[in-house]
Amino acid sequence: MILKTLGASLVLLCAVSGSAQTVVPAAPATPVPAEAVPAATVSIVMTTSEGPITLALEKERAPLTTANFLRYVDQKRLDGVTFYRAMNLGQGTGLIQGGPQNDPKRILKPVAHEPTSKTGLSHVDGTISLARLAPGTATADFFITVGPVLALDANPTGSGDVAGYAAFGHVVEGMDVVKRILAAPISATAGVGVMKGQMIAAPVKILTVRRAK
Repeated sequence: MILKTLGASLVLLCAVSGSAQTVVPAAPATPVPAEAVPAATVSIVMTTSEGPITLALEKERAPLTTANFLRYVDQKRLDGVTFYRAMNLGQGTGLIQGGPQNDPKRILKPVAHEPTSKTGLSHVDGTISLARLAPGTATADFFITVGPVLALDANPTGSGDVAGYAAFGHVVEGMDVVKRILAAPISATAGVGVMKGQMIAAPVKILTVRRAK
């Protein structure tokens, strides 16, 4: 089981033709199915010491989680935090985790949990999601997946903690940076419990996080 530290355990063509004084009306437009219309997103740029990562946050499908994260962005509460954890799951998959690590000077009130079973999102390659302990305890610590890690999705028919994690966006540019962080050297001694062996020896600095212009 990943907890808050992933805790403690696991995107008009109009044609008119005419001759002489005759105008041929344009054919009526074919309605676009609702599911084909891209959901609205907000772009942010996370500038790290390893390079920039551009993400699209799902303000339509995951409104609560996105609004929560944007509060941290707009108040510059993520400037100067780090990517401190790299969980390598093998076969090209894993995740990197960053955030304020419960720094009382940075964290705001926890946000209500938005499970993937409600948002329709999934922990596919390049997904950004909130880390948490129990559902409803997430603040600003987050993780980005490398490869699909679908075990982090909500599983209402499962047992135990079935709420999963609140996916709320995806990487648009900079997966090379994410993968480089995942491959960073790990401390042999840092970390407690299951996190031991997953803590980055020299945490990667997140210099700024800003809305893209």
